[in-house]
Amino acid sequence: MAKSQLPDAVLVDKYISGDENALAILVNRHQSKIYGYIYSKVLDRDITEDIFQETFFKVIHTLKSRKYYNEEGKFLSWVLRIASNLIIDKFRSDKKMPMNRDTDELSVFARITDDSLNAERKLIKNQVEVDIKTIIEKLPHDQKEVIMMRYYLDMSFKEIADYTGVSVNTTLGRMRYAITNMRKVIEKNKIYLPS
Repeated sequence: MAKSQLPDAVLVDKYISGDENALAILVNRHQSKIYGYIYSKVLDRDITEDIFQETFFKVIHTLKSRKYYNEEGKFLSWVLRIASNLIIDKFRSDKKMPMNRDTDELSVFARITDDSLNAERKLIKNQVEVDIKTIIEKLPHDQKEVIMMRYYLDMSFKEIADYTGVSVNTTLGRMRYAITNMRKVIEKNKIYLPS
């Protein structure tokens, strides 16, 4: 099996044993999810870069110390917890940084970079985003969380289960209920979402 296909837990063990390339594989495997998670909370590229780097300084330090990592293969959820703690620390220490709780929203169009949108399409896009935010806000917290992680952070159901500390079946159930509840809100409020 190629090293790039090894499970996270094996790569962590290899890194702790001195294989520096194992950490590079882990970083490459998860960097977009971790970066996306941080950015979704702070909405600033420079701060995201700083926290992303600091997160991996802590990861390296902890793994090299060989005493604080016992996540049983849940590497991504462990790193996301580190990032989350650093984000909270940043909010607490930097009074200039706005404590905007709206950063938890799901921005469906966050990855769209089509500059050719005409004025009408931009208006429709903005209205759809507002409507979707309204729908998601009406969901219970656990359902909102799984929607955000699945569609915004592109996390697998296993990763979401690991991060939230529930089973994969519970995660799938929350997703199913979230979609059902979103459909009910759309029908009840007669919201039109163009495809």
